[in-house]
Amino acid sequence: MTGLAAAASQTSTGEAFQFWVLGTVAVIGALSTVLMRRAVHSALSLAGTMIVLAVFYLANGAYFLGIVQIVVYTGAIMMLFLFVVMLVGVTAADSLKETLKGQRWLAVGCGLGFGVLLIAGIGNASLSSFNGLGAANAEHGGNVEGLASLIFTKYVFAFEITGALLITATVGAMVLTHRERTERAKTQREMSEDRVRSSHLPPLPAPGVYARHNAVDIAGLLPDGTPSELTVMQTLRKRGQMRDVSHESLAELKALEQRSGERLGRDNAEEEEVAK
Repeated sequence: MTGLAAAASQTSTGEAFQFWVLGTVAVIGALSTVLMRRAVHSALSLAGTMIVLAVFYLANGAYFLGIVQIVVYTGAIMMLFLFVVMLVGVTAADSLKETLKGQRWLAVGCGLGFGVLLIAGIGNASLSSFNGLGAANAEHGGNVEGLASLIFTKYVFAFEITGALLITATVGAMVLTHRERTERAKTQREMSEDRVRSSHLPPLPAPGVYARHNAVDIAGLLPDGTPSELTVMQTLRKRGQMRDVSHESLAELKALEQRSGERLGRDNAEEEEVAK
């Protein structure tokens, strides 16, 4: 404990200020990720937490991990999640539907159990001294070189297993989404000729036109209120993945959104104005 106290006493005022300010922001972002009702807001909160973690890596001398945290996780993976959520069109009404009964209570139980294990692990940890990254980086000539030395020597087996797992997951995803082509793919010239011969020379209307949602699996509504199957891509139509936008379905969806609006404390007049 003497070495631990000595190491803690050597922390500068700037480092302590940075830790408490950014640590508070990271905790708030993590809690917002779980507690936010909208998926877009949760994704943005998680992206902010990842940026704070990248700043921590940079402040501690792990420059490679800091840049990777920003470029790969925040810049690529999280933005991909955000774009998918925005493209699919997840609303507050969708969040009220439970595909598995009791999954929220199960998630709460798993979260509490993980929290107990985490607190117990941290409470039983004991450190007599802090080595820091300065000596580790200087031993191999830099932060990137030190990571490469550990990955390809001490942890090479775990690294290879992780790489094989990721490759297997990628191949599995490709196999699951692959569909055998039943006919020859048309060339660009043939598709242009078919469009000229058809009655839809301009581009087809986008999904969700005149509808309440703009998801790719919801057919757009014509001015008379009937759905237009041309607004949904042919692949989704053949798979039977089009969502019904009939008057009965829209009435049920409107009632569900009204209940969710009452739960979230929204103004009904404002919703009607936006719907018009």
